[in-house]
Amino acid sequence: MAHAKSCMIQGTMSNAGKSLLVAGLCRIFARRGYRVAPFKSQNMALNSGVTADGFEMGRAQIMQAEAAGTHPDVRMNPILLKPTSNTGSQVIVMGQPIDTMQAKEYYAFKHTLRKTVREAYDQLASEYDLVFLEGAGSPAEINLKDDDLVNMGMAKMVQAPVLLAGDIDPGGVFAQLYGTIKLLDADEQRYVKGFIVNKFRGDVDILRPGLAPLEKLCGVPCLGVVPYMQLDIDDEDSLAMRLSQAGRHGAAAAAREGAEAATETGNSESRFLDVAVIRLAHLSNFTDFNALERHEAIALRYVSQPQQLGRPDLVILPGTKNTMGDMRWLHESGMARCIQALAQSGTYVLGICGGYQMLGALLSDPDGVEDGGELAGLGLLPLQTVFTADKRLTQTTATVLPLEGPYHALSGKELQGYEIHMGETHPVSGASCPAVMQLHTDPPRLDGGVAGSVLGTYLHGFFDAPQVVDAFVELLAHARGLEWSAAPQADAWNYKQRQYDLLADGMEAALDMDALERIIQAGV
Repeated sequence: MAHAKSCMIQGTMSNAGKSLLVAGLCRIFARRGYRVAPFKSQNMALNSGVTADGFEMGRAQIMQAEAAGTHPDVRMNPILLKPTSNTGSQVIVMGQPIDTMQAKEYYAFKHTLRKTVREAYDQLASEYDLVFLEGAGSPAEINLKDDDLVNMGMAKMVQAPVLLAGDIDPGGVFAQLYGTIKLLDADEQRYVKGFIVNKFRGDVDILRPGLAPLEKLCGVPCLGVVPYMQLDIDDEDSLAMRLSQAGRHGAAAAAREGAEAATETGNSESRFLDVAVIRLAHLSNFTDFNALERHEAIALRYVSQPQQLGRPDLVILPGTKNTMGDMRWLHESGMARCIQALAQSGTYVLGICGGYQMLGALLSDPDGVEDGGELAGLGLLPLQTVFTADKRLTQTTATVLPLEGPYHALSGKELQGYEIHMGETHPVSGASCPAVMQLHTDPPRLDGGVAGSVLGTYLHGFFDAPQVVDAFVELLAHARGLEWSAAPQADAWNYKQRQYDLLADGMEAALDMDALERIIQAGV
């Protein structure tokens, strides 16, 4: 029998900051001694991860679980939708893919998942003291209210009080909050117990004169004005700032500007190593590159047009939810020719998961798992990939094999990560391709392929190991003729924990915690 208290964060729109607000609340109450769990009934995102027991869930809920000091559990995100096109998504229920559906198909089907969602929530609520729920998009999307199980439908299902978050950063937050509440039915409005102004920059005293009238109009109190915080926390999806502008910190921004100028002018004197990640249309799991982005020697940027590519030190092809569709775009846009030319000139090129598949000679989809048919890859590795309906989901540790040539500095490195892919990759007939690493699975398996300056692997989390990042910096600097003395890098786990504490500190100072406690205890 469920017994946990609950509170739900809903937003006036996507990217209002719901995920981080939930993470911050999880951290605050965990530090106060509560057993806390996050919950999002339905998440649509291409950033996902794999739990220790081999189930797939949204990256945001993994991050929230870490902030709460508990293990990621697929029950925290029972439904995950991974878009494969503008109108279709792979539907993942309790960590396993069940089908790929068009939007209309899914909306006709999702009512059957209500029982699954309720059971997942009830099980969590029986094991924790507090559950912080996250909505999706906006509850005021009146065209989506039928069979809603992620916003007000979810709040009603478990009788969770709701806090509405508005994003002040783009402007219009008063209209966002008031309009959202007034578009709710009267029965829905009674679940809203307060609102939060999120991502505020500047002097809060200038904002205060508008808050009292807004409280009167909305009929609920403002629980706080949360400042815009410069934090390095895993993002949920492609709305993340890091995809469209310089890194989160001033030094990273300066590094990127310098690297971009160097690529545009052909100047190889920049002291920063230029890493270009190809921004694919179905880009997934770009959290793979967060550790690179943080490194003081690296300027990491996302590239969506061939003319932006220049001559970087390293080109990365990331994961994708539609390998064949994105491979077709690489050919049609001219990006494929640019990458091939760079590889032929000796530039380092790395592919992870779907990016690894693209590096091969051929993509084959006999069963129509993606687009069907066959498609030429980049031809930079003598490999071919055949897509099947089976999806590999596993966490693992690995050891890089002895590598000759450009990647020798990686040899013997120990790392851990996870696989999350459909399709099997093998050498083309009559060819051989040295593997990159041995996976410590049962039985052990080989992973990846390398040829000259081109390397591919299925392992997400490849760069989470500081020793791997340092090795890449060493080999890229050597190729540029630069001297680089590796400085000790922060332990990734401790670094994350510090970021969660900074988030909690900022929120705790900004929110009326006494009022929040009363709302949680009183319920609906």
